[in-house]
Amino acid sequence: MINSSEFTIRLQKVIDFYSETASSFAEKIGVQRSSISHILSGRNKPSLDFVMKVLHSYPEVELYWLMNGKGTFPSEVKLSKSPNSNFTKPTIDEKINLSESNSGIEKIVIFYKDGTFKDYKP
Repeated sequence: MINSSEFTIRLQKVIDFYSETASSFAEKIGVQRSSISHILSGRNKPSLDFVMKVLHSYPEVELYWLMNGKGTFPSEVKLSKSPNSNFTKPTIDEKINLSESNSGIEKIVIFYKDGTFKDYKP
């Protein structure tokens, strides 16, 4: 069973970690501001729908950590698997150097947000 007072402390940690206000947090997860206020004050317990909205909007939050304090926050596994975690946008100089180098580029693949891709072979 969930301990409501400890849940509210963990929820407040999530809000603070992302530098959100209660209002901006409510907007981001898609609930009314009063829902956040009532949960943080201990008046209401969080619903399953509320918890799922938090997890969906903030993937670094682990379910077991949020519900009963077991695990870590932010989730190290989810942070390390972030699709853009190692990506840096190349500068114009890097683009020019790539096109002029003899580094043996075999193929360049461009991935689009809709899941399609194009590959180019020099």
